[in-house]
Amino acid sequence: MPQEIERKYLLKEDSWRESASGTIYCQGYIATKDQTTVRVRIVGKQGYLTIKGPSVECSRLEFEYLIPVEDAEEMLNTLCQRPFITKTRYKIKWGDLIWEIDEFHGLNEGLIIAEVELTDPEQQIELPPWIGEEVSHDHRYFNSYLVKHPFSEW
Repeated sequence: MPQEIERKYLLKEDSWRESASGTIYCQGYIATKDQTTVRVRIVGKQGYLTIKGPSVECSRLEFEYLIPVEDAEEMLNTLCQRPFITKTRYKIKWGDLIWEIDEFHGLNEGLIIAEVELTDPEQQIELPPWIGEEVSHDHRYFNSYLVKHPFSEW
């Protein structure tokens, strides 16, 4: 069963930028209900359809499928809630883990979140020096929340 185990953090400084190059992501939500989401995402020239279940601790079901970018564009333009989430994602290797740092744009400008996917909810990790407060359990930092309640309105 596909399981996403993820922890999220705010950043306390930006030394991570020294070795980072990013990719633009655009995503929208077809549905968000009872902590279940159906998301469409475009990364470069690839489309994705993702279904996520409710979070329990730092874990939730996740089903992600590659779809043609033309289909993703059509879904974004006709089926998804607005505004879209746009962000630049940076991937940084630290120890044995890959950290994904999302720098948000548009109505969520100014928000930067680091995420790390784990293999076990109890997995011990070494935090990079640029990691700040953990926000894994704060629903405000979920992309599906940011669509309806942008960071600029907090």
